[in-house]
This record gives sequence, structure tokens and C-alpha cells, in this order.
Amino acid sequence: MALRAGGPALALLRGRLRLPGPGARGHARLGRSGAAAQPAAEEPGEDAEVSTRKKTFAEVQTERLDQAERTVLIKCPSKINEKKLLQYLSSHGNVKSHFFFENRGISALIEFSEKSSIASLQDAVGIPSASEHHVVPFKSRLFTFTLKNPGSQRVEETPLHLSPQCHIPVKDLIEKLCLADSISSQMYILLNEYQLTEENIKLRFLACSLVRDFTCAYFPDSTVKPFGSSVNTFGKLGSDVDMFLDFHDTGKQASKMEKGPFEMEYQMKRLPSERLATQRILSVIGDCLDNFGPGCVNVQKILHARCPLVKFSHQPTGFLCDLSVSNSIAIRSSELLYIYGCLDSRVRALVFTIRCWARVHGLTNSAPGTWITNFSLTMMVMFFLQRRSPPIIPTLDQLKELADEKDKHIIGGYDCSFVSDLRKIKPTKNTETLDVLLGEFFEYFGNFDFRKNSINLRKGKEVNKPESSPLYIWNPFEQDLNISKNVNQPQLEKFVAMARESAWILQKEDKTQQIMDKEPWGLAALLIPFGKSNSSKMKNRMKGIGSETIRSLLDSLKLNNANSQQKAVGK
Repeated sequence: MALRAGGPALALLRGRLRLPGPGARGHARLGRSGAAAQPAAEEPGEDAEVSTRKKTFAEVQTERLDQAERTVLIKCPSKINEKKLLQYLSSHGNVKSHFFFENRGISALIEFSEKSSIASLQDAVGIPSASEHHVVPFKSRLFTFTLKNPGSQRVEETPLHLSPQCHIPVKDLIEKLCLADSISSQMYILLNEYQLTEENIKLRFLACSLVRDFTCAYFPDSTVKPFGSSVNTFGKLGSDVDMFLDFHDTGKQASKMEKGPFEMEYQMKRLPSERLATQRILSVIGDCLDNFGPGCVNVQKILHARCPLVKFSHQPTGFLCDLSVSNSIAIRSSELLYIYGCLDSRVRALVFTIRCWARVHGLTNSAPGTWITNFSLTMMVMFFLQRRSPPIIPTLDQLKELADEKDKHIIGGYDCSFVSDLRKIKPTKNTETLDVLLGEFFEYFGNFDFRKNSINLRKGKEVNKPESSPLYIWNPFEQDLNISKNVNQPQLEKFVAMARESAWILQKEDKTQQIMDKEPWGLAALLIPFGKSNSSKMKNRMKGIGSETIRSLLDSLKLNNANSQQKAVGK
């Protein structure tokens, strides 16, 4: 079953990671410790796992949201008796799961089996003393647990297991990668260290649920849901939480009221545009979080952006959050990536690898700018996997052909339909290893004709660019938009140069010699900024494909200069 994996790499993962062969379906399985175990091919006795892997995006989100509604967050003293805390909480109801993590001290996430247990706990909890500051009497699901006489209470000797909420530094990652026995193993190790853990996902949904407690005061039928990297299987530990206020269920209720010999409807405030309504809703919710939300700090209302939002820091969970309203197309994009991430185990491993590589070499940045975004990079990986022979993932048009009536979605005039049932999608017959795919990715985009061609995931083929942006990636749904319009020519050329250099390293390196010399090899070598590890080797590389990179950049500059001169003559 394993793909050239074993030996020291598996010892590193403490038995948490199984490496699937090419074509293995399903995304990483999240275990109790929060570490992900890659699903193997279907085997007898794994019915529960198979069932979990085949859940639709909507089913998973519904389960997570329900889970969050039964969850509380407790700030604990530095020395806490875990057994006694759970014993006290169990007096209010069965504790289904729990974990501890460190964020401005020790905190515990507690999931009850029944939502009524939270009401029981809230009735027994006291209001904090107002001796120094007056408190806002909003009873949330955030609590502080203290010991009345800490000196007299015996603290258990067993240390708490703290769930990690951020990934390890690149330097430590490189050390782990050097002990693996193949590039494929290295890529799965990186995935295991960087992907969201089970605990971190629970924390993200809880953050959304806590915000919903405020929005329900104004809009009782609304929900607050995460989207983007928190739910699309490509989220990295430490990333922000994108969430949106959803009124979709309210619309469903309105359609039900049309039956019968008469009609009744609510009297509601009417505004000239949906955008104005969105701005006013977010303005009120932003003020509410700022004035009354426990742990909600640095609240910024960015209401005049193309997509109005409220940014804030949620101290209890440690997340930076962006709240918007009914971002339906963004949710469809999240579901599309979720499907691609579930179809084949190699998809996520390659995406995480390319993203990490890009960040190390300064190709991406958390701040807005002219560089390639993680979303654009992910789309480039998907397009590359569609172009393999045979393809590893289907095109969006192929997914649309498999859609039934319930999968049809027209949003703002855009057709966002595609199949949601993973069982309807045939597994790929492609058996290429991750070693091969990584090298081929760099080769493909190192030689891609960006001047002429664009990237289209709906068609799964290169098409002529409709306009002159250096990098043109079609929005999968809003086909008149270029998701990489922000990228300028120097940043694209830097990406091409790094891709060619990386392809050269993978082709020319001597793994055995590098291991003997205790030098980073394979993926580990790609995660060291070029030129810093060994300047003499860097010079030798530049004589090869590196010099070709420089020549291509010069040719590109000459071409741009010639075009500018022609335009000037035309004027």
C-alpha cells in the first residue's frame, strides 16, 4: 500500500501517518491527537472511515456547526487537575470530547453530547467581580475556571497534553525531511505538519458559533459559517478564519410561505440596494462585537471594499477573523476545492508542498500586493493535475455534467453547478508518484507560455489570454474575472525563475552523496533560499538552467521594450 515510504520517516510521525499509493481516494483523516492520518485504499473493516470520506461538503459543514453549538471554551489556571475539571463539568452533562491548548495561557475546549448541558452550566456560573471594571452582562460560552484555594489543592503530576495550534518552523521541518527515504515521504511529512488538525478545525467552527450568538440577537434564523481554507481541506495551521453571515435558511422559509389561498409575510426594512443592506448589517454587528464581545479586539469595519467585511482578532481562540455577508460564490469555490482535495491523496500533498516552497522563496506574502496569492497557486496546481495524462482530477465542466437537480446553483447569473456526491466521480487511473509530479510541476510552469496562454480550470486546457495581464487565471465561476490580476510581470518572472531552478535541483542532485555529506536533499533542498546554502554550487547551477532563466528574462524584457516602442510609434 505504501508509496516508497517507511524507515525513519515513519518513526518521525509516531505512527500517525500512513502513506497512500497513487490514486488513493479521500483526504487526510484527522485522528484524536489532531494529527492527520492519510487514508489507505478501502479495506475490510474500514466501513466507518469510508463513510466519513464520502460525506458531501454540506454534510460535513452541518455536522461541524452542530458540534460547535454544543461546545464551550474555558480559560484555565496554569496548574489544572484535568480529572477534577472533567468531573465537575460532567455534573452538567456528558462530555463527548475535550482538549487543552495554549493561547495567552491554558484553555480547554469542551464538547458536550447535548446542547442543554451548556444551559445547565451557564445557570451555575457566576458573574465576574466588578471591583475594577464594570462588566457587560452578556452570558457567552466563554468561561474562566479558577481554584478557590490553589495552595491546598493537589495538582496531578501528569502534564497536560497541549494541542499545537501552529506548524513547526521551516528549519525544524527541514531536519525532519532529511530523515525521510523518498521525496514522496517528505511531501506527506510536510502535509502532516502543516495541515489543520482536528482540534484546530473545532476551534475555527467554535469561533464562528460564538459570533453567531451575537448575530442571532438581530437575525434569529441566520448562521455564521467558515469558508475558504478553514473548510476546503487546504488550510494551514496559523491561517486566518474567513467567515460569513448566512441568511440562506431565511430565504427557504420565505418560499414555503407561498402555499395556500392567502399570503402573509413579515414587514421588513427596505433599502435601495443589497450592498447598502450588507454594509448596514456589518456595521451593526461590528459595533456589537467591539462593544460587547468578550475577547473581540481590534475590530475594523471595512465597509467600502468590493466585498464589505469586518476584521477582528478573537483572543479566546487566537484567530484573526474576517466576517462578510452571504458570500455564496466563495462557498462554491470552497466546496470545489474540498472535492478536489478528497478525490486523490496526492492533490493536497502537492498543494501544501508548492505553497510552502513559494513562501520560503518570497513568491507569496500574507499582505496584499503584486505577488501570487495562495489561492492562485492552488488553482495552478489543480490545472497542472488536470493536464496530466491520464488526468488526476476532472475539469469543472466534467463535474458539471455529473450534477443532478439538487446540485444546480445559479448565483448572480453565473452557473456554479457541479456534482456534490463524491461517489459519482470515477477514480483516476494515473499512478505517477509525488516525486515525479513535483518535478513535472516545476518543468511545466517553468516553460509555460504565460505571454500567450491563460489557465482555465473549467475547460482544463490552455486558452488564449483575453487581455494582457502577466498571469491570467480564469475565475472558475465568474468567468469574466482574472483571479491573478494583481500579479505583475517581475513577480511572474521570479516565479518562473524559481520553478526552473527547482526543476534543475531535482534533476541534478545526488541524493546518496548529499545524505553522506549530511546536506539537505529532495524537498528539503528546495526549502532553503537559493544561494544561501552553498554559494559555489549556486554559481554552478547558474551555468545550466539558471543561465537559461536569466536569458529568458532578458528576452522578455527586450520583447516588452520592443512592444513599448511599437506602441509609441503607433501614437
